[in-house]
Amino acid sequence: MAQKEQSSQSIFTDLDDASTDAEVNKWQRTFRLWRETLREHWGMLTDELSVKLSMLTVAGFVVIAIFAPYIATHQPLVRQYQGDAGVLIDKWVEPSLLGADSEYLLGTTAAGYDIFSQLVYGTRAALMVGIIAAVFTAGIGTLVGLVAGYYGGKVDDALMRLVDFLYGMPLLPTVIVLVAVLGPNLWNIILALIVLQWRSTARVIRSQSLSLRERPFVKAAEVAGASDWHIISRHLAPNVLPMTFLYGSFGIAWAILAEAGVSFIGLGDPNTVSWGTMLQASRAYSALSFGAWWWFVPPGICIGLLVISGFLIGRGYEEITNPKLQ
Repeated sequence: MAQKEQSSQSIFTDLDDASTDAEVNKWQRTFRLWRETLREHWGMLTDELSVKLSMLTVAGFVVIAIFAPYIATHQPLVRQYQGDAGVLIDKWVEPSLLGADSEYLLGTTAAGYDIFSQLVYGTRAALMVGIIAAVFTAGIGTLVGLVAGYYGGKVDDALMRLVDFLYGMPLLPTVIVLVAVLGPNLWNIILALIVLQWRSTARVIRSQSLSLRERPFVKAAEVAGASDWHIISRHLAPNVLPMTFLYGSFGIAWAILAEAGVSFIGLGDPNTVSWGTMLQASRAYSALSFGAWWWFVPPGICIGLLVISGFLIGRGYEEITNPKLQ
């Protein structure tokens, strides 16, 4: 009797081990599929010279953001002193790069803040807003689009009506209203962008999913008894990945522009230096009228470089999704 019990226990143990091994192998195959898809897309993306230069530009800004405390020459939100008497600067100092007798590379603001240090630390705010907003908007939009496109019916109708409702709200004015209500904070700007930006991704991914779910390989997986999660993660998601990255790249650019616009009208985070707040301060002190171009031109150039790089990377992904553009 005891031998029979031991035998039955060993059978159940073997079954449990077999199911565990099958589960591990399934995840390994899924991971391998995603890794191969990403490697293929990376190879296609880096064929374009403009995309390579854009990636180098973004990588350069990332390095500046990481090592900002070592690159900046002064604290960005600490007013500077001048002269032997140590008097607070109450009028901007011209940059030493223009030959002025000054210790400030790009001069100072009218309130005595070092412009170069603010420019360096502003990289952190721009990348944080752009990357976090893009990751969440692309992720949420892809998930909603996959679920809506695969299940269809009432699920699709409910999710798409939500998308239609959000499409009735223009991006920048709605972000301004939300930030004004929630408070001028960098995280509130990111939250407002996430709430609105995922709508475009969701609609495009949903269209792709509607087409993919009718393909023979998806039908074969359904007949074989594959779960919904298995079909979505292994058959649908890898095929819509270029679209996800495409809208993620565009999302970075739009998020940086939106943050700069919100900060420019005075709703930026007062405790954080960003390129938008630098432009807002230069406008408030009429730097353009007095010819202090070194105050507003550098942040404008940085915004332009980062935004153009995001759009060019997105353009590269657009050629992957639509080979006719190559």
